Amino acid sequence: MPEFDYIVANDFDRAWLNFELDLPLKPNIGGEPNPFYVDRPENPISELTDALLSPFYSPPKFFFSGHRGCGKSTELLHLMANPKIQKKYWPINFSIRDEADIIDLDFSDVLLAIGGRMFRDYRRQGGELPAQLLKELNTWRGKIEHEITTVLSGNKSFEVNGSMDAFFASAALKLKLEPTTRHEIRQVFERDITGLIGVINSIATAIYSQEQRIPLVLIDDMDKPDLEEARAIFHDRREIMMQPNCAIVYTVSSALFYSKDFDSIRDRAIFLPNIKLHPQLSPDEKSREGYETMRQFVRTRMDLNLMERDAVEDAITYSGGVFREMARVMRTAIGRARRRKAAKVQIVDVEWATTEIRNEYRRILDKEDLELLREVHKHNRLEYSDRFRPLLQLLAVLEYRNGENWCDIHPVLRRLINE
Repeated sequence: MPEFDYIVANDFDRAWLNFELDLPLKPNIGGEPNPFYVDRPENPISELTDALLSPFYSPPKFFFSGHRGCGKSTELLHLMANPKIQKKYWPINFSIRDEADIIDLDFSDVLLAIGGRMFRDYRRQGGELPAQLLKELNTWRGKIEHEITTVLSGNKSFEVNGSMDAFFASAALKLKLEPTTRHEIRQVFERDITGLIGVINSIATAIYSQEQRIPLVLIDDMDKPDLEEARAIFHDRREIMMQPNCAIVYTVSSALFYSKDFDSIRDRAIFLPNIKLHPQLSPDEKSREGYETMRQFVRTRMDLNLMERDAVEDAITYSGGVFREMARVMRTAIGRARRRKAAKVQIVDVEWATTEIRNEYRRILDKEDLELLREVHKHNRLEYSDRFRPLLQLLAVLEYRNGENWCDIHPVLRRLINE
């Protein structure tokens, strides 16, 4: 596929491309800052950066979360490119989607992904590991392959006649694509979880010895598993997940932040809130800073002459301060204007887009949901209940911060709760 070029759109076709919903922004383009990147007010990524740059006795672990579409992947990429971070750490960023099945994720899958990606990426970048370490890793590999072959009743399909690189890649692929053998393979790793952590620590120590930089692993898309899986990994196995001798930033499901199990990660948790568009309990009063941030999001991607000014303002209001929702409103409105053969995106196009989003919610929200949403809109209070949590994950309820955290409903739902 051709490389995406970050060019301000002067027509609807290019604008459609520029508002791609899933477009984590590379931090640098041709040595210059990414022109599409918009720094949010009081960006909490600076808190995470400061924490990573602070002194520590053992490599730190952090848990990074936020609403779906709020920009977590982009912020992790920018954190990784920070010159101070690169001076102190040897950073690696990957998506757990590439290494495991996010619909059925286990703590041992995550640990294997950490060790495997550290090893493969370091070697891919030309890094040399000591011969003694490679010998020890190959001994461990032989033991694991033998045990898995035994568990699978003599099936030798797991054995890899090649390097450790091939072993890690094969293990990740089988855990991701073979549900029939996944449980048995996991059992082998879990019975020797100390050995797996020892492998991770040996690789991390070797990289530090070679680079004089601590490995920093940034794992994206770990916010996708449901609450039960997140609880099993980060609550039930917290101590194990803290043992690797490298710095790690785990993305974590926001559902865990809205449960009592949050206590297990609260001392190392960083939450990326949405852009505040109005003060608490004042939905008709616009936050100047928030609206300007979202205008900048549009301005960097599209010539504002392609859109009526009032339509831009309405699109911002309906986005709820969520970057991905802003892209969705814009993309749908642009498509509508293009079909109308209009010269500009108008309010009628934005209304069309928000109606489409509202109709999606109309299909899935029941009467009890709507009653709870009315209370949320009235009081702007965060509540921690089994009914409240799914509404946060659906973005029917959005969290904001200005000192204290509070919430409101997705703006497209204001009409729906009053019907």
